[in-house]
Amino acid sequence: MLTRKQHELLRFIQTRLEESGISPSFEEMKEALDLKSKSGVHRLISALEERGFIRRLPNRARALEVLRQPEDATNKPAAARPAPANSNETAAPRAMPEPANDVIEIPLHGRIAAGVPIEALEGQATLPVPAALLGSGEHYALEVSGDSMVDAGILDGDFALVKRTNTARDGEIVVALVRGEEATLKYLHRDSGMVRLDPANAAYEPQVYGPDEIEVQGKLAGLLRRYH
Repeated sequence: MLTRKQHELLRFIQTRLEESGISPSFEEMKEALDLKSKSGVHRLISALEERGFIRRLPNRARALEVLRQPEDATNKPAAARPAPANSNETAAPRAMPEPANDVIEIPLHGRIAAGVPIEALEGQATLPVPAALLGSGEHYALEVSGDSMVDAGILDGDFALVKRTNTARDGEIVVALVRGEEATLKYLHRDSGMVRLDPANAAYEPQVYGPDEIEVQGKLAGLLRRYH
């Protein structure tokens, strides 16, 4: 069952698609639902996507497709009505969604080590991020400190965009909380009942911990880099 805001957003997106063939921007959705920030829109879209009501079309920040409506979960939006067999009417081509530079604000939680572990600070700052860089789910950002992940293309001063999760597969780059105190960004591997955090720089040694010493707090979803 959808919340009232989720239902309103789904209806708004469907109406705009039927009227123009173009899904609304995050700013338009924020105003239509009287929300305070675009991050609220992002959470609603993620919830609708996870429940199978909408999907994001690849490589476009402003391309959404409505898959079904809550009152009839088996019916997808109707396809364009074909012209009658004996009619000379030519159906107008459906306009493709246009890309847009929608930006959302995600929490910025301080600095994270790409060397030896350092404390990941909790703060109230936010970081504006292009919506196209984020998929479904909840995200946050951490500023990278150190050079142990340079061979993975992660440099000192980059902003790691992290999908919040407590599970990850071997070989994924994760934010790992070490002994409940310090966080680090490394490749995750499980080896003989232990957890190994591997750097991407030959100058650093892997770090090996007991399974109860490591807590996965997220996995890398993307990077932002500032050029000065």
